[in-house]
Amino acid sequence: MRFAEEFLLLLRAGDGTLSRAAEWLVRAALGAAVLMDLALENRIDTDADGLFLTDSTPVGDPLLDPVLAEIAREEATHNALYWVDHATRHADEIRETALERLIGNGVLELKDDRFLWIFGTKRYLLVDEKVERALVERIRTVLLSEVIPDPGDIVIITLADGCGLIGPLLSPDEAARAAPRLELVRMMDLIGRAFLTAMDVAVQPAAGRLDGD
Repeated sequence: MRFAEEFLLLLRAGDGTLSRAAEWLVRAALGAAVLMDLALENRIDTDADGLFLTDSTPVGDPLLDPVLAEIAREEATHNALYWVDHATRHADEIRETALERLIGNGVLELKDDRFLWIFGTKRYLLVDEKVERALVERIRTVLLSEVIPDPGDIVIITLADGCGLIGPLLSPDEAARAAPRLELVRMMDLIGRAFLTAMDVAVQPAAGRLDGD
């Protein structure tokens, strides 16, 4: 499962709406999720100077390949913050592709309450509770134990925390106990600290631009 899919599962509220975070944060997280997957697919890398293409070969995944192609076409070097902002422009397509995949794989079911496709709400009902339960348990295990997180754990925790989605997974006592661990995980450099910075700092000045689109 790609990070955008995992993120959308955490974003889903109890009524099935994707409403647990502000839209501008969601868009930034979806863009960052694709970049993080590309990093783990060894297509891009980062250092203190920027984000670099390491392999332009398509992954064969429509969730990742459009952004990879744009990075490959760009002649100038930009940092990760630039590419998170850029990838945000694909947020609608990323969201729809990830949701279609979750539905197609039997994890979610779409219930469209809209009238004339305008009034009402799309709801994504959980069909396979095991998938969501396993995801939540992964996050809780990393934050509440001394287990060594793998790069995928670091990514989803960073995305979720950047959008305020960690709190609902923990009791108040657990949240207090997990706070130092959460800060440590956020700073781990397994996939590039620039991505973590992009979620924690750089996307916020873009909020006005994203909300104004």
